Amino acid sequence: MLRDYRPEDAEAIVRVALAAFAQFERDYSDWPLFTANVAKMPELARTGEIIVAEACGHIVGAVAYLGPQAPKAAFFDPAWPVIRMLVVDPTARGKGIGRQLTEECLRRAERDQAGAIALHTTPIMTVALPMYLRMGFVRVGDAPDILGVPYGVYVKRLG
Repeated sequence: MLRDYRPEDAEAIVRVALAAFAQFERDYSDWPLFTANVAKMPELARTGEIIVAEACGHIVGAVAYLGPQAPKAAFFDPAWPVIRMLVVDPTARGKGIGRQLTEECLRRAERDQAGAIALHTTPIMTVALPMYLRMGFVRVGDAPDILGVPYGVYVKRLG
């Protein structure tokens, strides 16, 4: 079940986000700094919409949708809505939760009458990146490396 984030979800989404990224600990040059930034995920609710996935009363995934008017990194076109921090608990993977969360972001972009939606990701994310490509996202350029890990900007045209 997908629903909108509530402030009382903050601790649970941080726990899911940290668990989701744990497999990449050796890839980032400063893991404590990386995890400190991941733990700020609830702050995205200030400028965007966080969607959570629940199963059996527990949060098992989350994603942030930043609308066309929300502030975003300079490597994104300001008119694009952006998908940020898609996370799925490792114990809940393989059930389509990441795809459902991404599809909900696409619905919100269409609601906002956006012509495209963007995200940035990295080849080390060997489940997420292929999923985005299957869903029609196309690499349009580079994003700055994050702590030694290369990232690219991906866009899906809408409408």
